[in-house]
Amino acid sequence: MAEFPSKVSTRTSSPAQGAGTSVSALRPDLGFVRSSLGALMLLQLVLGLLVWALIADTPYHLYPAYGWVMFVAVFLWLVTIVFFILYLFQLHMKLYMVPWPLVLMIFNVGATVLYITAFITCSAAVELTSLKGTRPYNQRAAASFFACLVMIAYGVSAFFSFQAWRGVGSNAATSQMAGGYA
Repeated sequence: MAEFPSKVSTRTSSPAQGAGTSVSALRPDLGFVRSSLGALMLLQLVLGLLVWALIADTPYHLYPAYGWVMFVAVFLWLVTIVFFILYLFQLHMKLYMVPWPLVLMIFNVGATVLYITAFITCSAAVELTSLKGTRPYNQRAAASFFACLVMIAYGVSAFFSFQAWRGVGSNAATSQMAGGYA
């Protein structure tokens, strides 16, 4: 049986050293915010917030149609926040096994379809649920308008996501350098 060596060299590190490197890796990528994908996500977040805030300020719980609009608006707003954070901090690069252009395209197409239904539902229910000229009527009409704008924004994002998924206008080297967004 071999003897255990009398001198063993060891190396230790403190937890503070390891934490410093992981925190510095989470710097926001401002190039993403300036890209078309980042600008569209910010637009979707602002307009989506307006949709659900305007509906939430009315007695929407009395009308099932607005429950659907609230579900679509809040759910897609939260998922868009998650995607925005993933791309802003380049976390999608760390999860390289996920086909992000395909995931983003499927999300944007689904969001467009859901917002089409929410826009139609919200617009159709405005006149039925409140008197013309009252505050709830104006808020619901404004929510319908902003739902239409968000629907268009998600539609444009779906188009750009489809192009990114298909690789239109770029090659592998430029898409890697650009971080996967235009």
